[in-house]
Amino acid sequence: MKKISIISLSMLFFYCAIGEPKDSLDIMIGQMIQIGITDFGDASVRNELRNLIKTGKVGGVILFEKNMQKEDTKVALKKMIEELQKEANIPLFIAIDEEGGYVNRLKPKYGFPKTVSAAYLGAMDDLDSTKFYSTQTAQTLSSLGFNVNYAPSVDVAINPSNPVIVKNERSYSKDPKTVARHATAYIEGHKPFNVATVLKHFPGHGSSQVDTHLGVADVSNSWQKKELEPYITLIKTGSVQAIMTAHIINQNLDEDLFPATLSKRIITDLLRKELGYEGVIFSDDMHMAAIIKNYGFKEAVVLAINAGIDCLIFSNNIYSDEIISAKALHHHIKTQVLMGTIDANSIDQSYRRLIKLKSALGLNSLKY
Repeated sequence: MKKISIISLSMLFFYCAIGEPKDSLDIMIGQMIQIGITDFGDASVRNELRNLIKTGKVGGVILFEKNMQKEDTKVALKKMIEELQKEANIPLFIAIDEEGGYVNRLKPKYGFPKTVSAAYLGAMDDLDSTKFYSTQTAQTLSSLGFNVNYAPSVDVAINPSNPVIVKNERSYSKDPKTVARHATAYIEGHKPFNVATVLKHFPGHGSSQVDTHLGVADVSNSWQKKELEPYITLIKTGSVQAIMTAHIINQNLDEDLFPATLSKRIITDLLRKELGYEGVIFSDDMHMAAIIKNYGFKEAVVLAINAGIDCLIFSNNIYSDEIISAKALHHHIKTQVLMGTIDANSIDQSYRRLIKLKSALGLNSLKY
């Protein structure tokens, strides 16, 4: 197996771009890792996480409803986020899925504003309403300390029976132009609050018949090229801050049948080269059955990074004996880089994109 070159290793250990930190390979890899928190109330979990953040081996966390205290939710959530950021030399991405409607972690029962679904807003087709709800969400997120929202979904509602997108009212419309217009309004509502929006799920999940949380979804016979249109439109405007991939298989785009998250043809060749996208690419949750049950975490991580993923999300929303620690994940990536299985240049490029986005969000108070 090819070893990493001395030149590439030097480049990784001494990244000397003006105005950016000189960081080690450990720090660069750490920025590519985002994890879910199993139980912040558990002292051992909390201490391990703090240590990983302090040493730069985690670049972000993603929070779910399970992380919300039932009482004094806002105060407790804000305090937890502040505690995590305090440990970070490079400020963390603090992320959440807050699309509105079905995908809504910050529910009214915890004292947060009511939200509506993308399908509701698309049917109303009033861009001011879409921007209003987006602004309300962004303001809430910013006040708590969140800086990344995995929304909006720009999936086109191709299949009315789609179990994960369409039936859950997560698509604005079956018309890609309507999807793009409302996604634009959603993005505009977030920008004043320095909360990054993340388009999902590339290259389109709206025609699937299976939920990738549960298994492989092959859209080869149902996917339509117009599912790319919202991405094409929004990328051309320069407003896209980040994109999340889907775990779907699409033989039209990758004849080797890799899920999009693991496909160099879909991520690098299509999204980067053909569509001209230069921003951050997040994976969808790598713990989903479509990935972890078919590839295992070690192979999946190598494939994803080599495909062009910048940041890997491991939610830890699984059984305790299946949890993959950030420490093990970081060690595996570093080992593969040093062995040459993962291209060193891809680590550097992902690091640059992630730091650039953090800087654009005002997360540039580095403790060096």
